[in-house]
Amino acid sequence: MTGRKTAAVLGASGEIGTAISRRLAASGWSLYLHYNRAKDRAESLAGELSGLYPDQFFFPAGADFTIPDGGEKLAAATGDVQAVVSASGQSVNKLLTDTTMEDLDALWHVHAANPMRFIALVSERLRRHPVSHVVMIGSIWGDTGAAGEVAYSAAKGAVHAFVKAYAKEAAASNVLVNAVSPGWIETGMNSHLSEEERRVAFGEIPLMRPGMPEDVAGMVDFLLGEGGGYMTGQILRVNGGWYI
Repeated sequence: MTGRKTAAVLGASGEIGTAISRRLAASGWSLYLHYNRAKDRAESLAGELSGLYPDQFFFPAGADFTIPDGGEKLAAATGDVQAVVSASGQSVNKLLTDTTMEDLDALWHVHAANPMRFIALVSERLRRHPVSHVVMIGSIWGDTGAAGEVAYSAAKGAVHAFVKAYAKEAAASNVLVNAVSPGWIETGMNSHLSEEERRVAFGEIPLMRPGMPEDVAGMVDFLLGEGGGYMTGQILRVNGGWYI
């Protein structure tokens, strides 16, 4: 076991993953910054964080999570970890009748299979620590489902089910397993929507505005800190009251 606290952030090159990485770095975590295709963004983030926190390390690690062996490749590229945060993301905005097997395979591998495989492979490393953490980024659609995003909703529902089951399995080793379930978070994933579609959606949210990646990052930071020390198996909703 090393003297520094180290986390692997899966999907660190995405907007939510980047916000999580910045927040955890500020809280003293060294980080493995996973990316798929966005190597430049991951390397830029590593450079930024290394300049701000020279006593910590920030290591970009590439692995393609759309294919079956992505989790195994990432596990081979990383060392000791006390926390895993899975923020890998891929959306499919299609009717189920238009969703292909390729879409389904990619969603399953990115959101569930490769993160689960990576966690399985590093579980022995997590158990070296008195307390360790797994945090999955789920979705409001994993809670309630969305027409037009049936396959995505099913993948996120699987993430939520994994959290509840693995929390029970890992509890004896003091591995705390939780999820953050965001609602509308202002990222490029929503850039295809018109102003009218945004206005209608915000009218359904009690807080009448979108969340920001930093809102998700703050909840992840809480779970990895002392305040989350007696929480496991929980799905924490960050959705402005959109789904209660």
